[in-house]
Amino acid sequence: MWKKNKVWLQFEQNIMATDPQSAIYLISFNKHSALNKTYLTALEVIDIQKYAVINNPVKVKIALKENIRLPFVFVIGKN
Repeated sequence: MWKKNKVWLQFEQNIMATDPQSAIYLISFNKHSALNKTYLTALEVIDIQKYAVINNPVKVKIALKENIRLPFVFVIGKN
């Protein structure tokens, strides 16, 4: 699937891949993770006003719905 000396191409939904099979896999993975909200475990919310770091995926989901427009509330990746 991943071979050397290949050119990266941009496919639909801003997917960068070296071949169509990889792009199809990445598109389906993105759709699956968006539908199932599996990406919430990789996120955390930092609320500077409350001096809180939210790591729990359920609370992250609630914070994304409610607090995303508030100032000093940041969503970041754990890595």
